Amino acid sequence: MTSTPPMAETDEPTARQQAVLDAVLSLMVEEGDQLTMTAVARRASCSKETLYKWFGDRDGLLTATVRWQAARVRAGRYDRPTLDIATLRDSLKGFAETWLTVISSPTSIALNRLAIGHAASRKSNLGSIVLANGRFAIGERLRPVLEAGREAGLLAFEDSETAFRTFFGLVGRDVQIRLLLGDGLTFAPDEIARDAARATDQFLTLYGRPTTARRA
Repeated sequence: MTSTPPMAETDEPTARQQAVLDAVLSLMVEEGDQLTMTAVARRASCSKETLYKWFGDRDGLLTATVRWQAARVRAGRYDRPTLDIATLRDSLKGFAETWLTVISSPTSIALNRLAIGHAASRKSNLGSIVLANGRFAIGERLRPVLEAGREAGLLAFEDSETAFRTFFGLVGRDVQIRLLLGDGLTFAPDEIARDAARATDQFLTLYGRPTTARRA
């Protein structure tokens, strides 16, 4: 009998696997660095053998967890051939809203604090896992939206990575670092929506074509 290979990067987790990944996130919030396969199996009511079959090892489990958390950050839907400024703005604003919602959640704060601590002490690969499957993966997710806006003549930039970093900075400002350092910031959905809209309009002012930079 052959064993089932661990989840691939492109695999969508099943409902049961999603429950396991949510258990990992809750354990990180509650116990910080004391995350073991045994603790996850107990919290998720499954066997360690199942965890190893699905995720390969502890790093595989952490990688899947980071991907699951980062997957909540998405740009809005758009039709590339008919993209207009209103749809582009909505898509960018949707991305900004979901990103602010995710990074201000207790689970993301706990995950990022752990990643920073592990990167500094080189205790595990969590820092590189978060970087590759969080920040870099999110950048790749938004890049097609920016490039579609350029192709449609709505945006003007030479390098999509530079444009993304500008947008990322306008959206995040100093929020993430303040949260990681223990600032008790709280964000209601309407505040997040206002911040996302403001950052999007600032970005369009910087990179929008003269005839499209105005708010739709």
